[in-house]
Amino acid sequence: MRRGIAVTALVSALALTATACGGDGDSGEGSSGGSGELSGTVTFWDTSNDAEKGTYKKLAEGFEKKHPKVDVKVVSVPFGEANAKFKNAAGGNSGAPDVMRTEVAWVADFANLGYLAPLDGTPALDDAGDHLPQALASTKFKDKSYAVPQTIDSLALFYNKKMLKAAKVDVPETFADVQKAGETIKDKTGRTGLYLRGDDPYYYLPYLYGEGGDMLDTKAKKVTVDDKPGVDAFKVMKDMLDSKAAITDASDGYNNQLNAFKDGDVAMALDGPWSIEGALSGKEFKNDKNNLGVAAVPAGSQRQASPQGGWNLSVYAGSKNLDASYEFVKYMSSAKVQQQTTEELSLLPTRKAVYDEPSVKDNMMVQFFRPAVEKAVERPWIPEANALFEPIRLQMEKVLSGKATPEKAAKGVGDAYRKLLKDYK
Repeated sequence: MRRGIAVTALVSALALTATACGGDGDSGEGSSGGSGELSGTVTFWDTSNDAEKGTYKKLAEGFEKKHPKVDVKVVSVPFGEANAKFKNAAGGNSGAPDVMRTEVAWVADFANLGYLAPLDGTPALDDAGDHLPQALASTKFKDKSYAVPQTIDSLALFYNKKMLKAAKVDVPETFADVQKAGETIKDKTGRTGLYLRGDDPYYYLPYLYGEGGDMLDTKAKKVTVDDKPGVDAFKVMKDMLDSKAAITDASDGYNNQLNAFKDGDVAMALDGPWSIEGALSGKEFKNDKNNLGVAAVPAGSQRQASPQGGWNLSVYAGSKNLDASYEFVKYMSSAKVQQQTTEELSLLPTRKAVYDEPSVKDNMMVQFFRPAVEKAVERPWIPEANALFEPIRLQMEKVLSGKATPEKAAKGVGDAYRKLLKDYK
């Protein structure tokens, strides 16, 4: 999710060519052939994590049962590699999937490059009005739909109830509370309060939002990330480390954080619904699921807010089997499949109707995360959205390692944004 963007005439030309004759070399021709029966191959790049991919593979196989003449090839692609891998395949007109599970910030970027098929008026975009409006917003580019929402998410504070109880601390409501609780936990138990993701700029956003800031003002076309809230956000994170209330890393943060939390090395972590199953598999929660606590992302000095995340389904513009690809997206984003996904993985649906199903309504994680999602801050849905993260990552590493002051780091991010966004001031 942190690759930059390079748009050239050559890439644009390749994108246009891809719409005419591209597609996975193994996809094969396929359509309804005028008979109304779908056939051929649909290659699906699944970017879900290890705890989720078994469920998505099983759901994809359900489409084959509905359409026996369609072969769905599910290819598991690591999230960190997926963006660049898709661009390379689509731009080179070879090896791109028919359907891809796209992070919400990727859609406008891929659409801008000409790599995605518009879905308005196709079977893929079925009952669009049933999707949560904030989820649907991430699928748009220049007033066209280039994806269909599949899941929506945001961050929360995961905490170990027993560890907090042992240290006699309450569930923190602010980042200042987190620091105090972390210091107490360290003093009383010798363990660490918070695992602070130092490798992923997405986790900087609750601190930025909490201080009243944002990355951009897209209406005014103004860079705001280097305003005072951006500086203060870096200060809050650095103070957390300096006080020994938190530990961090500069790489492989997802696995490091999850392992530290589920094994009881840390009491708290900012994480999302995608990590629920992984957390519950650890020794701290496996035999006592109720020990896992989930609370709202702590507030900063100005407000409590967390970024909107989630996943969409997109169709490659050069697919050789568009008919089956559209139907596959329709199926995988359907209310029935979203309900199954929530039941098995506790991921949040994007379809309003699914929230009325008892199995979803009674899901404890859905009960918490739905209000969190409704209050989440939408990220800028612009082609450069994905590229906004790398400057934060670079400067965050410098601040947390003591190589740069918060002021210098915030300025570095702002300067990088203005180079990337030529029409922003």
